[in-house]
Amino acid sequence: MTDQPSQKTEDYKSTVFLPQTDFPMKAGLAQKEPAIAAQWEAMDLYGKLREKRAGRERFILHDGPPYANGDIHMGHAMNKVLKDIIVRSQSLLGKDAPYVPGWDCHGLPIEWKIEEEYRKKKLNKDEVPPSEFRAQCRAYADKWVDVQREQFKRLGIMGDWEDPYLTMKFDAEATIVGELLKFAESGQLYRGAKPVMWSPVEKTALAEAEVEYEDVTSTQIDVAFEIVEAPNAPALQTLLKQSHLKTYAVIWTTTPWTIPVNQALAYGPDIDYVLIPNGGTVETYLVAKPLADEFLKRCERENPGLLSLHESEWEVVKGHQLAGAVARHPIFNLLRHPGESRDPASSSDPVQGSETPDQVRGDDRERQLAFFAKPRPFLPGDFVTTDAGTGLVHMAPDHGEDDFALCKANGINPVFAVEGDGKYRADWAWLGGQGSVINPKFVSKDGPICTDLREAGALLAASDDFKHSYPHSWRSKAKIIYRCTPQWFIPMDQPQQGAITDMDGGVMPTPLIASNGPTLREVALDAIAHTRWVPERSTNRIRSMVEGRPDWVISRQRAWGVPIALYVHRKSGDYLVDPAVNARIVEAFRAGGADAWFGADHASLLGPDYDLADYEVVNDILDVWFDSGSTHSFVVEGRYGEGTRADLYIEGSDQHRGWFQSSLLESCGTRGQAPYKAVLTHGFALDGSGKKMSKSLGNVVDPLKIMGESGADILRVWVASTDYFDDVRIGKEVLAGSSDAYRKLRNTFRYMLGALSDYDEEVEAVSYAEMPELERYMLHRLAQLDAELRAVVDKEKGSESWLEFSRYTRAIFDFANSDLSAFFFDIRKDCLYCDAKSDPKRRAYRTLLDTLFHALVRYVAPIIPFTAEEVWQSRFPNSEDSVHFLEWPEVDPRWIDTHLDDKWTELRYQREQVNEAIEPYRREKLIRSSLEADVTMGELLPSDGVNFAEVAIVARVEMGVGDGIVVKPSDWHKCGRCWRLLPEITQDGALCDRCDSVLKG
Repeated sequence: MTDQPSQKTEDYKSTVFLPQTDFPMKAGLAQKEPAIAAQWEAMDLYGKLREKRAGRERFILHDGPPYANGDIHMGHAMNKVLKDIIVRSQSLLGKDAPYVPGWDCHGLPIEWKIEEEYRKKKLNKDEVPPSEFRAQCRAYADKWVDVQREQFKRLGIMGDWEDPYLTMKFDAEATIVGELLKFAESGQLYRGAKPVMWSPVEKTALAEAEVEYEDVTSTQIDVAFEIVEAPNAPALQTLLKQSHLKTYAVIWTTTPWTIPVNQALAYGPDIDYVLIPNGGTVETYLVAKPLADEFLKRCERENPGLLSLHESEWEVVKGHQLAGAVARHPIFNLLRHPGESRDPASSSDPVQGSETPDQVRGDDRERQLAFFAKPRPFLPGDFVTTDAGTGLVHMAPDHGEDDFALCKANGINPVFAVEGDGKYRADWAWLGGQGSVINPKFVSKDGPICTDLREAGALLAASDDFKHSYPHSWRSKAKIIYRCTPQWFIPMDQPQQGAITDMDGGVMPTPLIASNGPTLREVALDAIAHTRWVPERSTNRIRSMVEGRPDWVISRQRAWGVPIALYVHRKSGDYLVDPAVNARIVEAFRAGGADAWFGADHASLLGPDYDLADYEVVNDILDVWFDSGSTHSFVVEGRYGEGTRADLYIEGSDQHRGWFQSSLLESCGTRGQAPYKAVLTHGFALDGSGKKMSKSLGNVVDPLKIMGESGADILRVWVASTDYFDDVRIGKEVLAGSSDAYRKLRNTFRYMLGALSDYDEEVEAVSYAEMPELERYMLHRLAQLDAELRAVVDKEKGSESWLEFSRYTRAIFDFANSDLSAFFFDIRKDCLYCDAKSDPKRRAYRTLLDTLFHALVRYVAPIIPFTAEEVWQSRFPNSEDSVHFLEWPEVDPRWIDTHLDDKWTELRYQREQVNEAIEPYRREKLIRSSLEADVTMGELLPSDGVNFAEVAIVARVEMGVGDGIVVKPSDWHKCGRCWRLLPEITQDGALCDRCDSVLKG
């Protein structure tokens, strides 16, 4: 080294090769992202990508349709971003991964919004022509499709936005009705009267997926039914023979409004019942022995001192002895005309359950009274327990599934007493025209039902304090009821018979052509077993729901939707099955949409072989879940060919009883298999404290506001970082963490862009064999990262981690922060800044930086597509390509080197130990930089071929000296250019040999 005089450090700044880039540290995403999105749209990014991937292996993620009503919320954002990340990652793998967004445009959510607008104007929906009302629903849906489309595009969702699928498009409506007619042709459809979940507010049947459960406080009552016969119970017979005594069976219910339609009592054959005398009076009460004490406590509150508390006075009646017993309805005597002498227990004029609701409505008061006069039989019920109540259950087949099934098995049919608005029909003898039955005042202990029962002497206890969970309509938030009405059903347990034909009359290829095939439930359960569920535990949820679900109620009594386009023979009650008629129906829908049915020339649709006068035209609307459950037929099969199945469905966990299930049942009923190969379930977005978001609570986190302030990529980082298989939280602190993670990653790219600003691959690139050990170790780490990331995105390589993008995102961030910024870049910045441009080590470093850049920009593109595009264009400003056209980086698996991994894992650990040892000196300002430290270590490190002082960024290191790690300020002098302390420097500010050589060229 020369003995030139010391120069000031500042003089060498211009000689240092500092990174040069225009890529800004401040992201400004809220302003940049819309411009990038406009650029994508102008270049038709999605269309060009389809061209580039044409002929490749296809990956189809079928989009579950959100309702076209209102701005998107955080649940929408989370769902769509997750789908977009998956689609982009599959495209990155080189697959043709189309994404067709869609909307559910029919059904109650949209119809309810139009009704709300009517109510504001004090208009009655029923007074508006149906065609006008349906047109308003269509316009409303159209409006929100356009609004939501732009909001989803702002999130960076890449898809076929020019041609999305809408369930209200004519072709879609034609296909939906065609799918319905497939069920009809294969005999998998029937009309029957069963209790279904019914909303008196919305006046329609509801699917289970349209119901949510809320805690309520209800009225609970104990009601006495006088026993008039008990042929198989000696203890009861003894009491009944004594004409001055009265014996009562006591039922307990939390739905007092069902008492007016009671038709029987259910008991448990294996339960022990007791007869409790009313201390010294003429009444005795029958209840289950295990529940007697609770029953007495309730009675004590209503009628203090009513019953004997001496258990020794109770006689036991075995449950099976109640077979053949008969009771009276408690309200009959109160309803009879004064002076009426007819014995109600022997009435010969009962209401016949086989009559239709219209026939029953025409009955006079005498026939209505006869309903209450009819004997109430005791029936054995396996659902009767001693968990609560009295061990005796009153049966109202109109309003309970167990009630309906037990009564039907014993020849007792529903009577349709409660109207669609929740009121008893006007001609009903007790409380006719009154209600609504879900009104708390109507059913309270002081309401008309309890008041009449009390007057009849039948109300033993009543209180308004029973807390329990109760179903509500998720749209109107009002309570629902079980109500028996004529509806259309798809049976779950009927063997599937006959071939399923397509709408052109041809036989469809399907396994359901056996004369006595499996049931829909069996086919669906088998399909569940052959579907991949992510996470795996979600299999249990869907299986249990399908195992226990009742027949599928597919009809609705609404105006906006696809009609159940069937003709029912007026005499036989059978619906018409004729492929030629069905083909004409489908074609009419294809030409004019669902509206064509309501204004159709039905005689022409029926054709010359049938007389319209012989047929009833069905005008019920299809369950909207049937609509969405059919989307696979006109989206997946319609666009990619018959028999094509989606590779993946993704929705929230509530869709196990919604779209996942309706799609499964629809496809299994028409094709014998699930419409999907795999299903991913994600949780819900909660506020920062883990509470459900609600406008009333003021804790809603608006994705539109986040994008407007921070940018969509920040929101996408949050989605990708969460463990979305469970419910996730989002709030200021959570988003601050996402922003910080994004900022660090952005700075990593900024450094690489600067370091590679003038990189010329043809001149500088070196081979793997020419690279120093540290660079080869970083290639090893890159190969490890690559394998971890591929396990998340590649179904063939991934197992437990498939689609677990929180692992994907965390791995990238950890690599960028820990392996690169805090380790590799930190060590090699001296090489980059101060080595000669032609130096082999500097060339190797930049070669590796180029490799890292091309890998990382691809890896992050699915997560932060706007930033990835910005990074790519910053380095390649003249390229007409997009970063999203690129494919998965080429990472050589031979870069994996376990020997290097072991060695450098230990070196990195010791580096951290050295940094910790230096930190106290830094705090005390004894050492300003680690470069000024001399370190002695008691341990000998595996540092052959490695300068550990360079790795630890210290002046010098002595190993195998003393115990532990000892630090002291170095007595060497500092180079005026690179600031390293080296032995050849005679005074601070002079140049080291390397820097002197670089400057001399």
